Amino acid sequence: MFILSDVYRMLIGIGDRALTPSMKKVVKWDHPAGPKYVHFWSPVMKSTLVVAGLGDLMRPAEKLSLNQSISLATTGLIWTRFCMVIVPKNYFLGAVNLALGLTGLQQVIRIAHYRYTHPAQPSKN
Repeated sequence: MFILSDVYRMLIGIGDRALTPSMKKVVKWDHPAGPKYVHFWSPVMKSTLVVAGLGDLMRPAEKLSLNQSISLATTGLIWTRFCMVIVPKNYFLGAVNLALGLTGLQQVIRIAHYRYTHPAQPSKN
């Protein structure tokens, strides 16, 4: 664990030296939602949930979990609202949460459509 934090500090140090002041303003280097703070890395990690949800588009609808899709849609949409209320406003996290909510909602619609068109199939959850 300490190795990763050392690598992180080294990369931030390189960025502090390599970026010019005008480049730091463009990438919001010192902003509370910039890459030097957790407010940046949280949406980067949460975007993996969106990628996983998009990967589920290739799966057949009968193999998808309704409970999981509802949870992802609800969580994404609730936290999208919260991202616009907190200070500092984190538009990147808001966009990731919106994408998560929409991806989960799309899966719920796919599951509902499948269950409506195939009523004889028993539901698993």
